[in-house]
Amino acid sequence: MANRRKLKKTINYICSALFSECMAALLYNDSKKQEVADAILTSIIIVQSNYICRISHVEPGMSPRAYFKDLKDKFNIQAEEIADNIANI
Repeated sequence: MANRRKLKKTINYICSALFSECMAALLYNDSKKQEVADAILTSIIIVQSNYICRISHVEPGMSPRAYFKDLKDKFNIQAEEIADNIANI
């Protein structure tokens, strides 16, 4: 269980860092992109809650090792996409 706890903390940390980065980009840039920033902030919250919920329930028929590897890979891809969107603000 310690690994699940560590994974949840890591996901929360990454999502909070992305959230604060988006807020900083919004504050230091033009306020014309408020709607884009709001959409990014909403997507960060959705991604965080989605992946935290998925950690607690392993898909049946899939080995836990493969499931968590797939989960981490998909989360990293989405986090990179969000970071790219923040950079474009």
